[in-house]
Amino acid sequence: MKSEIVIIGAGGHAKVCIELLKAQGDLVAFCIGSADSSDTCLGVPVLKSDEHLTTLRREGYSKVFVAIGSNALRNRLAKTATDLGYELVNAFSPSAVISPSAKIGKGVAIMAGAVVNAEATIDDLCIINTGATVDHDCQIGRAAHIAPQSALAGNVHIGKESFVGIGTKIIPSICVGECVMIGAGSVVISNVDSKTTVVGVPAKAINII
Repeated sequence: MKSEIVIIGAGGHAKVCIELLKAQGDLVAFCIGSADSSDTCLGVPVLKSDEHLTTLRREGYSKVFVAIGSNALRNRLAKTATDLGYELVNAFSPSAVISPSAKIGKGVAIMAGAVVNAEATIDDLCIINTGATVDHDCQIGRAAHIAPQSALAGNVHIGKESFVGIGTKIIPSICVGECVMIGAGSVVISNVDSKTTVVGVPAKAINII
């Protein structure tokens, strides 16, 4: 088996993840992009079709990182990869602070300056973005994204595939449902139902037309 990592994605988020992986000492072999992707991504060759995943697996590549910003798409492509027999790997910045008691899943990105505190749980395929803080006993569901400079107080629960917008603040013990969108700069002081978009200070639900 080859030790190099295959990255699914070839955009801006992939660039950050390539640098995270290299900082860990990992080697990146290829990015998998779309037909309109550039030929390289931070110097890594880009193969322009998801079909290359099958070919690379036959060639002995077994490790993959899904560097896609869209939560639902990241989740779906990860299933495609794992069904082919790939192993999801993590990408952690050396400048992130991760508690030794935190529970971290697979395929997780934790960016520079992020903090994950005691006994927090970060499920598979989450993004804890630049400078975000996840305090003690938080639970972050599969393929959720905590955007840059967001701050989650203790015992916050975030459902799968939810997006916590840049600079959001969430007070202790709040439950956010699945597939929620929280607008940038919001302050969340009450629970949020699944499949809801909330914005503002304090955050309130809005209708999306």
